[in-house]
Amino acid sequence: MAEWINGDYFISTDKALIDRHKVHSFLSTESYWAMNIPFKAVDLIIDNSFCFGIYSLDSRELVGFARVVTDFVRFAYLADVFIVPDFRGLGLSKWLVKTIVEYPDFGGVHFCLGTKDAHTLYEQYGGFKLLNENKTWMTINTDLEKIISRFTES
Repeated sequence: MAEWINGDYFISTDKALIDRHKVHSFLSTESYWAMNIPFKAVDLIIDNSFCFGIYSLDSRELVGFARVVTDFVRFAYLADVFIVPDFRGLGLSKWLVKTIVEYPDFGGVHFCLGTKDAHTLYEQYGGFKLLNENKTWMTINTDLEKIISRFTES
């Protein structure tokens, strides 16, 4: 477990601090990438990822979240990065991304991510670059409806 303090906020990798209901609420109602995702799916996502939460020092309220799916040697996928709307504009997303990509256990790991609207954040604070010219990466797009059905069937 690791922690970093910056002003009135701290980042922690301690999963025990994560408000899973708040992460689920954001992902299922406010994100474009995981709309309507079931709580059981979010619970598994957190259990099976290396997570970073941002919290208020005073209240310990979760104000931001991100997770990394990784083997800690060759590959890391940065996902579900968000800051709760009331806490945006404070530089917390920049600090979160920078903290994640500089995390010592990720040294030399190849990071990737997907975004529709935050390219500048990831380029400036994480060093990410678009893969348009890279002809080696391939992908299979996920079908969120299939994921949702897996967790809602009886």
